[in-house]
Amino acid sequence: MPDNAGAAAVTAVTVDGRRLQLSNLDKVMYPATETTKGEVLNYYARVAPILLPHLADRPVTRIRWPHGTGLPSFFEKNLPPGAPSWLHFVTVPTSGTRTQSGNDTIRYPVVRDTADLTYLVNLASLELHVPQWRFDADGRPSPPDRLVIDLDPGSPAGLHECAQVALLVRERLRSIGLDTAPVTSGSKGMQLYAALPGEQDSETISDITREIAQDLTRLQPGLVVWKMTTSLRPGKVLLDWSQNAAAKTTIAPYSLRGKEAPFVAAPRTWAEIERGADKRDALRQLDLDDVLARLTRDGDTFAAALSQT
Repeated sequence: MPDNAGAAAVTAVTVDGRRLQLSNLDKVMYPATETTKGEVLNYYARVAPILLPHLADRPVTRIRWPHGTGLPSFFEKNLPPGAPSWLHFVTVPTSGTRTQSGNDTIRYPVVRDTADLTYLVNLASLELHVPQWRFDADGRPSPPDRLVIDLDPGSPAGLHECAQVALLVRERLRSIGLDTAPVTSGSKGMQLYAALPGEQDSETISDITREIAQDLTRLQPGLVVWKMTTSLRPGKVLLDWSQNAAAKTTIAPYSLRGKEAPFVAAPRTWAEIERGADKRDALRQLDLDDVLARLTRDGDTFAAALSQT
C-alpha cells in the first residue's frame, strides 16, 4: 500500500520487494476520457500476471507520452537514465547506425516482474513493443518463437474487412500446420499470431509470411495488398509481414495504445472475428475497462490460443 497516498506529486510503494516512487498519479494521460496516470498504473498492475509472460526475455521498446496522449510522444529503446540497479536489461550491439548517445550498443530493458513493469509505466510508457524472438540464457537472440501478420486497413476499409482477411490468413496458416490467435490492435486493425517451435530464423519466417501475403493479394486483389505503397492501399487491407524481421517489433498483447482513449491490443476469440467478418458493426476496438472485464470472465485467451499449436 502507498506510504503517503494523499500526496499529490509522489507516492511511495513496494512492488515485488522493490521501493518505487510513483509520480503525478492524478495527471490526465488520455484527455478524451480523463484517464489518469494512476488508472494506467492500476491497469498494468492488474494485467501484469498475464502480460509478463508475453514480455519475458524480449527486449522492450517503449513509446512514452510524458504529458499525455494529446501531446508529443517519443520512442525509447535504451535503459532510461537514472534507472534503478535492479531493473533487468540486456546489452546488444546496434543493428546499424549509432544511437543518439553515440554508443554502439543498446541496453534494452527486459521486463521480468511487476516491479520492472511498474517502473517503466511510471515513466509514461503507455505502449510496449517487442520482437517475435527472445534472449537466450547468454543474452543472445534466439530464433523466433512466434510469427505475426499485421492487418492494417486503408480507409474506408476497417475492422470488418480486416476480419474477412483474417479468416483467409487463418486458413492459409492452417494449411502449413499453424493455428492462429487474433488480437485487435487498439488502433485501426489487428494482428494474427502463431506459435513456432523456434527452429527457423527470422529471415525464413519473413519469407514465409511474405509469400502468404503475396498469394492472398493475387487471390483477392480487391481486398488485400502486400506492398506498403500508399497509393495501393485505400479500401484494402495491408498484410504487413515485415514485423517478423529480427529488428522489427509489434505492440505487445495487452499493452495500452497512445490513442485518444485507452484502447488496448486486445486478444479476441475467433467467434468474434467470424461475426465481424459477417456483420460490419459487430467488431470494435476494446479499451482497458473492456479488457479487465474480459480477464475476470475468461482469463488469458491469447496464451490459451497459442498453447494449442
